[in-house]
Amino acid sequence: MMRRLVILAMAGALATACVGRPQPDAGGEEIYLQLCSNCHGDRLEGGIGPALGPGSNAADQPDSFLRVTITEGRGRMPSFASSLSDVQVDRLIEYLREAQDQ
Repeated sequence: MMRRLVILAMAGALATACVGRPQPDAGGEEIYLQLCSNCHGDRLEGGIGPALGPGSNAADQPDSFLRVTITEGRGRMPSFASSLSDVQVDRLIEYLREAQDQ
């Protein structure tokens, strides 16, 4: 019973943290801060979700892996296909790559 409550609380937190739709002209960093940072950290350091910054597993993955993960979800991560256009996903991936190179 306790485990079920914890799972429900985590699902609720993810749903609350990952809502909204960025403005069509939002840049990659803005999209990241609005939709991703609650789980992956303001500086891509990780938290509920894995780290995405330099030296992370995400940094070693091809762009196609990131695109599928963002649009379809993976594990506990929800899909953002209904929240982001293809252009916004491109901007988000570009931001991640720039941050990973620092």
